[in-house]
Amino acid sequence: MRDADDPGKTGTETGQALASGSPQAPDPKSGASPPPARVARAPAIIVSLIIAAIVGLSLWYLVQPQPLVIQGEADATRIDIAARVDGRVAKRPVERGDNVAAGQLLYEIDNPELVTKLREAEAALGVANADLANILAGTRAEVIAQKKAALDSANADLILAQQTYGRIKELAGTGNAPLQRLDEVTNSLQVAQRGADQAKLAYEEAVAGYTKEERGIARANVVKAQASIDTIKADVDELVVKAPIAAQVYQIGAELGEYVSPGVPLLSLIDLGDVWLGFDLREDLVKGLKVGDRFSMRVPALGDRLITAEIRLIETKGEYAGWRATRATGDFDLRTFKVRAYPVEPIPELRPGMSVYADATAWRR
Repeated sequence: MRDADDPGKTGTETGQALASGSPQAPDPKSGASPPPARVARAPAIIVSLIIAAIVGLSLWYLVQPQPLVIQGEADATRIDIAARVDGRVAKRPVERGDNVAAGQLLYEIDNPELVTKLREAEAALGVANADLANILAGTRAEVIAQKKAALDSANADLILAQQTYGRIKELAGTGNAPLQRLDEVTNSLQVAQRGADQAKLAYEEAVAGYTKEERGIARANVVKAQASIDTIKADVDELVVKAPIAAQVYQIGAELGEYVSPGVPLLSLIDLGDVWLGFDLREDLVKGLKVGDRFSMRVPALGDRLITAEIRLIETKGEYAGWRATRATGDFDLRTFKVRAYPVEPIPELRPGMSVYADATAWRR
């Protein structure tokens, strides 16, 4: 039996050892180096392919046109109901979110002083009508007869005064009556004459009745009293506040028992039948848009529901600061335009405040 380290080992034995898979240590005496190890290339190729794919997709994405998404908001006609008179809230049969019909009661305001003023004005109208009727009826027959009797009495006194004056004057001429007595009867004659004239004028006035001007004043007083009633009644009617249109109660500003003043909002109504979509766009984005155009948009609150709307208004928004024509660098300042679009088909689920978004790339081409 030979030792493994025997230098006399034959080449056949060495080949058999290599074929059997037994590891052979390098012969330090021979000075030969081991063969190089093979490198695993498959993982490197896979990594290279992945990097190439990522770079390619990135380049493709960068060269693709990016969509320009604009965001808008749904809005609706809002009506603020305010009081025209003061008073306390007596009734409020509606609550927030209620749907009301046109003419339905919203508020009832209590103001006893205003109601009392209306009754006072109605009484004044009654007095004015009575005065007018009295004037149009003319002078009563009894008054005319009384004036006629007073005229006859004044004429009788005048005749007596004239006769007395004649007698005293004749006696004074012959010296049988003092001059003082003549002066007295002369004065009595003048008084009787004035009394007769006054009685005659009073009789003629009674017969003629009221003048045209007096009748006009009486009619004017009636009109004035009626106007006062109409004015106060208009305020009394405002104590009952009704819905001008069919709408939904949005906000309530006055509770029961609260004192309200003229002009203070009581509640707000929104007309869900008049819902539109508003967008604030720079003027460069408005290019290509015109009234009547239709475009699609999505509503996130409705599950990204796709809707179509038609543009009905394009207007510039107000300026609140000084506007410059150009900047110092030569770039133009861009103003903001408000675009209002209405859904082509009614969408009952659409509520004011919901956001909508659309792709503005289509109309900018």
